[in-house]
Amino acid sequence: MSGKRALPIARLELEAEAPDKPALGAPCNGCGVCCMAEPCPLGILVTRTTTGPCACLEWSAPERRYRCGLIAHPERHVRIGASMLARWAPRFVSAGRGCDSDVEITTAEPSRVSGG
Repeated sequence: MSGKRALPIARLELEAEAPDKPALGAPCNGCGVCCMAEPCPLGILVTRTTTGPCACLEWSAPERRYRCGLIAHPERHVRIGASMLARWAPRFVSAGRGCDSDVEITTAEPSRVSGG
């Protein structure tokens, strides 16, 4: 066994302006792939959802990148303890440790509607 965990094939709909996924271990660039594929342990705790895109993932149009809402705007996701969450969330989501997503991305061709 290779040690990689297989995720079912899924269609991740990312913003067109989102940066490409960096290589495993490279600095995070806000591509959003990891959080779109599945929530991290902190996202699971907050949203009580274990599959699908993390509900805390936020698109930042001015920055043209995804951000963890638990870090950027914790008050939008929790009623109590937002300031504490803002301090601890970066540690729990491994912010600054580099890309840890082994999700492989392929780009689908845009759908074409035939005229008949």
